[in-house]
Amino acid sequence: MTRLFDRWALDPAFVLAIIGLTLFGVAMIYSAGVVYVPNAVTENAWVKQCMWFAIAIVAFTMVSRVPLRWLEWVAVPAYVFSVVLLAATLVIGTGSGTAAGVKSWIRIGGFGFQPAEVAKIATILILARLLSQRKEPLTSLRDLLVPSVLVGIPLALVMLQPDLGTAMAFGGILFAVLFWAGTPVALLLLVASPAASLILSYDTMIWSGYIVAVVGFLYLYRYRLFLFESVAVVLANFAAGTISRPLWNSLKPYQQNRILVFLDPEVDPRGAGYHLIQSKVAVGSGGLTGQGFTLGAQKRYDFLPEQHTDFIFSIVGEELGFVGTALAILAFGYVLMRLVRMAAASPDPFAGLVLLGIFGAWLVHIFVNVGMTVGVVPITGIPLPFVSYGGTFLLMSWVAVAIAVRVAHER
Repeated sequence: MTRLFDRWALDPAFVLAIIGLTLFGVAMIYSAGVVYVPNAVTENAWVKQCMWFAIAIVAFTMVSRVPLRWLEWVAVPAYVFSVVLLAATLVIGTGSGTAAGVKSWIRIGGFGFQPAEVAKIATILILARLLSQRKEPLTSLRDLLVPSVLVGIPLALVMLQPDLGTAMAFGGILFAVLFWAGTPVALLLLVASPAASLILSYDTMIWSGYIVAVVGFLYLYRYRLFLFESVAVVLANFAAGTISRPLWNSLKPYQQNRILVFLDPEVDPRGAGYHLIQSKVAVGSGGLTGQGFTLGAQKRYDFLPEQHTDFIFSIVGEELGFVGTALAILAFGYVLMRLVRMAAASPDPFAGLVLLGIFGAWLVHIFVNVGMTVGVVPITGIPLPFVSYGGTFLLMSWVAVAIAVRVAHER
């Protein structure tokens, strides 16, 4: 036990903030099970979360004693192993709950885990190893090719499951690590431009104006890019706009509806729009101080879907109000700020890049999860770090905390 507290003492404020968020999550998961018509899934979820918390603390204690050089060495085999696991989910993977059609779980007997959570940590490690060994800054699109491929492989495998929410986290990892590695912001915008082209292509006039803007930007930026790189960016944007319609048609009806109800929930108020409408009602009814712990009406009548996982923040808004949600967001903000400060204080490039990779993954999870509960982003099914129910996610999040604490120790 003494050794455990020694690990915490390396950065007590950071670790205590994470413990506070985890215990807060257990409390909200307990509240999610307090409904008028109890069911075994939500009623006992908080007990299982406590069990996973105990396992996570053991894993935290062990991983926080691993030297960073060992983590750097294991980056390649861990990445290869995680990619193999992700590929295996496409063959033997299973779904869970309302996401029964998503092959994101591998089950062995009574035990199940999500390989994507392991792949996030492995991808962060291999990116950090690759970029920390560079002696020259990343100044061209050609320099970004290998990092993009390393992230693109697990991202594509996760998309094939299909799990859009988790795939977005890999994008957050890539851009956070590239930014910390010194990649110019303009170059990052060019990398992200095809994604924007895909979204804006729903309207021909808007998309045409966007393409003109991209070409104009490339002309101003021409002295820093090779000709073939500028051509590649333009072709990538045209390709994204061209495939948008076939891609839309390839989506399943429920996936299309999720996007449509994001723009207007009333399009399908009893179907795909139901989740968002009920979530916004719950958050709005909380007012300043909320209806009280376990007393949320929307939650008690079980109107909220997946209220112990994806929509846990809706319960926070309903029962604790604006004060509770603001404090929760401030706590997450503090954790993210500590990661950046630890990265800035670390003289080891590998350590700093690992911390920013963790920052990128958590930032996407927090922004998308909170945003989808109030209609700012489409509903994708992505958990809130340390608060939403989920064993594998909680365990791997605490492994990430252990790595961050190890950086504080070696600093």
